[in-house]
Amino acid sequence: MKTIIVNGFEYLKKLEGKIAFYPTLYSFFGVLFAFFMYYAENEGISAYLIENVPVLVINNTQTAFNILTTFIAGLISIMVFSFSLVMILLNQASSNFSPRVLPGLISNKRHQKILGIYIATLLFCIFTMVAIEPTGNKYQLPGFSVLLAIVFMVISLGAFIYFIHSISQEIQVHNIMQRIFNDAKNRLNKLIKSENDFNQDFPKTNNWYTYKSPYTGFLQDIVIDPFAEFAKANDCKFEILAIKGQYVFKGKPLFKCKIDLEKENSNNLITYFHFSRDEIIGDNYVLGFKQITEIAVKAMSPGINDPGTAVIAIDYLTELFQIRMNKKDTSVLCDNETPLVKINSITFNELLYYVLAPIRTYSKHDTIIVNKLINMFNHLAFNIDCDNQEYINEIKKQASLLIEDAKNAINNQEDLKLIKSRLAPFNL
Repeated sequence: MKTIIVNGFEYLKKLEGKIAFYPTLYSFFGVLFAFFMYYAENEGISAYLIENVPVLVINNTQTAFNILTTFIAGLISIMVFSFSLVMILLNQASSNFSPRVLPGLISNKRHQKILGIYIATLLFCIFTMVAIEPTGNKYQLPGFSVLLAIVFMVISLGAFIYFIHSISQEIQVHNIMQRIFNDAKNRLNKLIKSENDFNQDFPKTNNWYTYKSPYTGFLQDIVIDPFAEFAKANDCKFEILAIKGQYVFKGKPLFKCKIDLEKENSNNLITYFHFSRDEIIGDNYVLGFKQITEIAVKAMSPGINDPGTAVIAIDYLTELFQIRMNKKDTSVLCDNETPLVKINSITFNELLYYVLAPIRTYSKHDTIIVNKLINMFNHLAFNIDCDNQEYINEIKKQASLLIEDAKNAINNQEDLKLIKSRLAPFNL
């Protein structure tokens, strides 16, 4: 039962991220409200308002019909213009920044809700127009519904103005990187907060039983609590081998267990590994590093040639690495200081290399970018408190790789002299 609830929650979470979710939801309420107003009109709401507050009712059939027809045509035009603009801007973002940033732009809930407002208003106008009886008298005309259609149209025009403002801000590279940075930072802080201060010693798992993946795809999320509960109830331990966010092939090891599990139990535990063909920063902070790196590399390409964007990207990466240095490469879920589940993640050394290798490759000839990377190394190695000497050693290693690439790519001796002097604290 718990598995069904967890999987159902994850399905709803994925469904909410689809571009059609909010438009469909708003459309449903638009149609529902149209039928409610049809019922209210049959109960005599317009007749009552004509007698008591006539200013709230449009009681001319031709006027009402013309208003609704104009609204329907106008809303269709607004929708076509709005989302033609979206497609143009998404194409621009894909060309100038990275195709990986598109899911974040498409899944913007504000834009989805604006589309939902358009469609809900359109459907309400259509159903209200259908309810008009050309041969009827003023009491059979849904006059109050027409007034509500005018109100909804005003709201739609306001949403259209907000949409133009929002999309123009959303497409700017600074705002794109800020959104990616915030998502990755929030995820990292959440993981760091969840780590405990218990002894991280964990028994060797070489002879433990290994259980493999029946699926292929990105490992989007792992629900750890059921493993801890099972380990506590059955006096066993787990090691999670698969790293969240990585692409896992069918037949690859997912986890190890100290005891030989029954098939039913192992299959049940495997359901807590959630696979997807999509990558989501909210579930995998490494994707944030990856996307900002791609933006920096694309900015340094000959076709774009925008070192300013690359400099800003390195600033964001520096802050993310500073936060990442507070996280352990592996964490252990404990109960009363008894280790139950060991969870592996991408190591700091791997992350640092995978981020810096492409930037070094495409920017080693640019003295501004090289000096910016040196700023990153100096800040991470000497200006923050970090007890993990392995992290500091890896930063020094990356600094040595940078100076080696710079020597081969930069011919100006004065530039090289400056670069070497700034790397002096590393004793290279």
